[in-house]
Amino acid sequence: MAVRTFAAIDIGSFEITLKIYEIGGRGRMKAVDCLVRSIALGSDTYAEGKIGNDKVEELCEVLSDFKSVMKAYKVKDYRAYGTSAIRETKNHTILLDKIEQRTGIRISVLSNSEQRFLDYKSVAWTGDDFKKAIEQSAAILDIGGGSIQISLFDKDTLVSTQNLRLGVLRIQDRLSHVDRDLSHAGEVVDEMVSAQLATYKKLYLGSETVRNLIIVDDYISPWAASRAKSGESVTITPKDLRNLLKELESQSSYKIAKKLGVSEERLPLLVISSLLTLRIAEMMNTSVVWIPGVTLCDGIAYEYAEEEGLLKGEHDFERDIIACAKGISRRYMGSRTRSETLSKIAGTIFNSMKKIHGLGSREKLYLELAAILHACGKYISLVNIGERSYDIIMASEIIGLSHAEREIVANIVRFNHSDFIYFDEIREQSIGQGGVSSLDRKAYLTIAKLTAILRVANSLDRSHKKKMFDIKAKLDGNELILSTETPENITLEKAFFEESAEFFEEVYSIRPVLRQEV
Repeated sequence: MAVRTFAAIDIGSFEITLKIYEIGGRGRMKAVDCLVRSIALGSDTYAEGKIGNDKVEELCEVLSDFKSVMKAYKVKDYRAYGTSAIRETKNHTILLDKIEQRTGIRISVLSNSEQRFLDYKSVAWTGDDFKKAIEQSAAILDIGGGSIQISLFDKDTLVSTQNLRLGVLRIQDRLSHVDRDLSHAGEVVDEMVSAQLATYKKLYLGSETVRNLIIVDDYISPWAASRAKSGESVTITPKDLRNLLKELESQSSYKIAKKLGVSEERLPLLVISSLLTLRIAEMMNTSVVWIPGVTLCDGIAYEYAEEEGLLKGEHDFERDIIACAKGISRRYMGSRTRSETLSKIAGTIFNSMKKIHGLGSREKLYLELAAILHACGKYISLVNIGERSYDIIMASEIIGLSHAEREIVANIVRFNHSDFIYFDEIREQSIGQGGVSSLDRKAYLTIAKLTAILRVANSLDRSHKKKMFDIKAKLDGNELILSTETPENITLEKAFFEESAEFFEEVYSIRPVLRQEV
């Protein structure tokens, strides 16, 4: 396999990074160059809601330089992503168009869950080290400029992921009154983060101990890398972090920055990131803090290589997305047995209709997620289940799904319980409520097709007694024959099946027919 040169660009809150990779040749991916430029875009965004013109000009100059470097390396393909500093600007559509016109570089904006998923993939790129770290209880602490993400694992399974608005730049903006020698930073940061961390511990951690804490950031990681041999990750303890913080507090900013090999401008961010890591390690009773030294760019390159068939990933990320949905279902008292029954029936129907619906594996994942979360809204209301389920899903973090994908799943669940709303009505309704729908016509048709399948599946288990867990599906002309050998009385299911069959036929022009073979 020929080696392909790829470039990943991360427009972060504090730094702009270009990383060049060689991918291919026996399934390898190697970083061959990395350029980093400091521009505190997040300071403007978090304070004003917009990035100032001077920083936009500086960003364009940096990206133009990056483009020249990419040309010199003969880069075949690239991906450029903006994170929270771009995502939270009020005018990011105008901003991105201006940047593309000036530099020729097209930037896509990552949702928080997409960004954290790529960071997660960057850790998975480490291979065996990652596998060992999550074999027992573990957490990934992803520290960004605008927020942090805590993802908990138990025996190789992702059990929850939560976002907290405790990013280092956001905290630094609140610390503007603290002396430059950082002598009071620890006390002030503790006061700022303690309430949120206490709430997180109560809701998601309880008295559990997390053995391994994995750090992904741009602040501690460079310091850790300076302590290790080239290309190696670093393992430290909470005691090491305490010693680092004492060292940071005991000397002047100039002296400590020179000793650690970082700029004075960057030093407060190192302090805040270290404090956050230490407090979370203490909260989790963690004994080992692993700093793999990976970046968002590594995750971008890893995902590109997977999609292009240049690398075969060993970790099952789709399972993590499903585990995330199951965690949300548990939180809102969902029935695991009911979800499994719906998933099995809906999956059987989906597979039998492949030639008709034209959907792929990603859409099948949406259907499974909708089956898992099909009735989470009952936790809030037994009357408006569809609307409340929609609200819960849209307000929840499902790592690995974009905002648009989460909206697809939320609408499938919504319309499983309520009247289907047609395309123009959905958009008008969203605008009328002051929201912005990300649904285009393709997404809308996906929702319609998967809603039709989930409604039929739901009707076949209306009694919640798994009467037709063994359902078989086969296309026969303009009919979808659904057969079951259950000896149970299915009068209730037949009544609801007829209702769901009407919408199914409207979407597919295929009439579902239920046959009980006893």
